[in-house]
Amino acid sequence: MTEPDATPTPDASFSRRGLLGLAAAGGIGAVAGLAAGAAIASAPDATGGTPASARYPFFGEHQAGITTPAQDRLHFAAFDLAPDATRDDLASLLADWTEAAARLTQGLEVGEAGAVGGSPYAPPDDTGEALGLPASGLTITFGFGPTLFGTADGVDRFRLAARRPAALEPLPRFSGDALVPERSGGDLCIQACADDPQVAVHAIRNLSRIAFGRAMLRWSQLGFGRTSSTSTSQTTPRNLFGFKDGTANIKAEEPDAVAEHVWVSREQGPEWLVGGSYLVARRIRMIIESWDRVQLAEQEALFGRTKGEGGPMSGGGEFAAIDLAATARDGSPVIARDAHVRLAHPETNGGIRLLRRGYNFVDGNDALGRLDAGLFFLSFQNDPEHFVTVQRSLASDGLNEYLKHVGSAVFAIPPGAHEGDSIGDTLLN
Repeated sequence: MTEPDATPTPDASFSRRGLLGLAAAGGIGAVAGLAAGAAIASAPDATGGTPASARYPFFGEHQAGITTPAQDRLHFAAFDLAPDATRDDLASLLADWTEAAARLTQGLEVGEAGAVGGSPYAPPDDTGEALGLPASGLTITFGFGPTLFGTADGVDRFRLAARRPAALEPLPRFSGDALVPERSGGDLCIQACADDPQVAVHAIRNLSRIAFGRAMLRWSQLGFGRTSSTSTSQTTPRNLFGFKDGTANIKAEEPDAVAEHVWVSREQGPEWLVGGSYLVARRIRMIIESWDRVQLAEQEALFGRTKGEGGPMSGGGEFAAIDLAATARDGSPVIARDAHVRLAHPETNGGIRLLRRGYNFVDGNDALGRLDAGLFFLSFQNDPEHFVTVQRSLASDGLNEYLKHVGSAVFAIPPGAHEGDSIGDTLLN
């Protein structure tokens, strides 16, 4: 079976409305088979992105949206199950979400009748704001939070406590955290990435609608301008501080590194999570107004990279190896002891590497007229403790003066589903 992170299928002739007839004739299995069987190569655009008509298979060994080339837009949402929800409600919700996601990622509407093909006396199957839009490289990734396996006071609502991965624990409190509970946690999560913001929003809106009565939205985050590349075909983007971000990120073209650092192995377990991963989400507000008054030389020293080309302060271009031992004439380290690249580097953290898929955000302004802007950090790793190690290393990061962590969550990301199965089957069956 083709994995969902394989090369996307571009075909401008397949729109959401155009594919509807095909779906109606063969059902969701026909759509999934079309996606999984496609193998037409797609050339990236000038920025390393994918054509608007790109389609990624939903079904496969791993979920899409992890090693998939990072799209430009994000809508992320965390949900809580309804207080009276049962295990059967959870299973039916995940099954309904799976069916809808398999259609949406192929450019289809949620239901066969769609936004305008049903009864005029009933709510439409689809909300309709994506009518006429191509798939735009949409990927939908699902995850399970710690509270799905048991509440903070020990209630096992869905008889899942015995299946909770030992590694799936709420993240510890880190130095400088100013977490807002309403922007943290969640029983379930959905990550929708696309190269068209309306396509990503449409996906979350319709999946939220499907959840009505079984789960409710806890918090969500819109993101734009990816802050890392997950493929060598992509150029390195910049964060809101103006620096290239994610130069040394794990790439899909590094299968050995992906296997070592991202996918949960049989040795790590549990069995239902093998081939999956763990997702850490952090909403990091940047103190933009203060940063904009920092001298260029100090900005570069804080990052440990040049602002223009993005090369390390130890010398060379963007992709030059970082020499943490390099010293200046006075014996001081060329890359400062509190520089971000030093503290986040694998050499500083026992060889740990994270696969990052973060996004910029700007959510208006606060009561003082300052931009509510920053980085919505997303990382995938096969053990959340790897993120904890790196984050603790960053406690002395000089950038912390300009950052505030206000939201936090961790989720187990199950492996991909096979055609005819639900994304929750490995856990619930």
